Amino acid sequence: MKLISWNVNGLRAVLRKGFLDWLERKQPDILCLQEVRALPAEVDQLWPGGYEVHWNPAEKKGYSGVATFTKNPPVKITCGMGKAEHDHEGRVLTTEFADFILVNVYVPNSQRSLARLPYRQEWDKDFLAYLKKLERRKPVVFCGDLNVAHSEIDLANPKTNVGNHGFTPQERAGFDAFVKAGFVDSFREFEKGGGHYTWWSQMSGARARNVGWRIDYFLISRSLRPQLRRAFILPEVMGSDHCPVGIELD
Repeated sequence: MKLISWNVNGLRAVLRKGFLDWLERKQPDILCLQEVRALPAEVDQLWPGGYEVHWNPAEKKGYSGVATFTKNPPVKITCGMGKAEHDHEGRVLTTEFADFILVNVYVPNSQRSLARLPYRQEWDKDFLAYLKKLERRKPVVFCGDLNVAHSEIDLANPKTNVGNHGFTPQERAGFDAFVKAGFVDSFREFEKGGGHYTWWSQMSGARARNVGWRIDYFLISRSLRPQLRRAFILPEVMGSDHCPVGIELD
């Protein structure tokens, strides 16, 4: 089973940049999109490959939002994580299947000024509690734009970014908590080296120079590790300031 996640930075925009051709070629079993910034009615589209599309848009028009494409119908779909203070921004969409639960997530950005860092810390704590509650029933896969580079190897210029949004001690501790709770960073199971990024600034030719950050992830319950066959990043895929990431499970 192939699962792919991609922050598309606007679904309507990426549809104009070859998204449907890419989807037709890749044919993932499941595709999780973040920052779709559209309502379902605004994307009247026939999707290739017989996909169902499940949505959790933000209440604020043109903001945030996630969507999950599935070839096989989920047995249950849940929007949000059951906390009103978090669930109006369209950031969490859970699809349950026979053998695992998949959570598509677009984690809040703490902002350049760090004005949203305290909220981000509450989010991380509540999101982890939500994941662990799900895990009592089935193994969990969660993926998306987590808006944090976990370690120095996950960004090109760690020394100059210490304390900046996306690389604060608090945000990195939030990721540490996922790992301590038993979730596995799938990509690091196969690749221990640097230079692998999923987001690049749109200024100064950062992508061409590969001056980036790895902030998009697939994490899995430890019990799923024997089924994990591959984890990958697709930096050659254009159309967004992020690139897709994925895993393959038996």
